[in-house]
Formats: sequence, C-alpha cells, structure tokens
Amino acid sequence: MFNPSREQVRTFFCEAWRKHKARQILDGAEATAADLIAEHPEYHALLEDPEAALHKEFTPEDGSMNPFLHLSLHLAIADQISIDQPPGIRAAYQALRARLDVHEAEHAILECLGETIWRAQREGGEMDAEGYLECVRRRSGAA
Repeated sequence: MFNPSREQVRTFFCEAWRKHKARQILDGAEATAADLIAEHPEYHALLEDPEAALHKEFTPEDGSMNPFLHLSLHLAIADQISIDQPPGIRAAYQALRARLDVHEAEHAILECLGETIWRAQREGGEMDAEGYLECVRRRSGAA
C-alpha cells in the first residue's frame, strides 16, 4: 500500500500545478490533480510557492481547510468513481450529477468520505463502505 509522507503529498500537488502552468506533460494522477487544482483558485498562490506549501500548518483553530487534504480527498473520489470502488459509488455519483455540476457532486461525496474517515478513526476501526455509500445516496436523493 502506498503511504506518502506529508511532504510527498504537498510536493506532488505543487509539482502537478507547476507542470500544468508550464504546459509540460503530466503523468497519471498529475493530470487529474491539475484539473482539480484548476477548480480551486483559492489554492493557486500556495501551490505556486512550494517552500511555503511544505511548511504551512493548517489547524482547526485557524478555521481554514487544509488544501492538501481537500485535494487528496477529491483525488480519492475521482479514483473511486473511475473504478467503481466501493461498488455502487459510480451510480451514486451519476445520481448526484443529475442535479449538480461536477464540482458540487464531488463536494457532496467529499463530505461523506470525510465523515466516514473521521468515524473510522474515532472508533479505531475500518471504514464503513456501506455507510459511506448510503450517505452519498441520501445526498443524491436515491436512498
């Protein structure tokens, strides 16, 4: 299982954005990451300063979302939809897309994924895939 460090994740997103802006070839997940970053202009300045990005701390007390966590969740969702894992996530996403644009649909799923991860960490157990899907289905109106 791939378990990148905080620095590797941050470098990945900064480098994907740098390559995108320089019109260089993007490899694999870099293309998806660059597309996601383009949808989040509020992160551009940070990603264009890799040194600051590597050292910036994001805490609940400062009231801002960690952009690297946010983008990583988006990337995970894109991957889940592409391979329909957990099974049913693609159909749930398509149901969301019937009433929301791409970004809004991803954010609805992102909230469910974040909640599912938080619950698993709090309870010290595995992620509840069925609970996750049920949350997404409720948001789509398909539950």
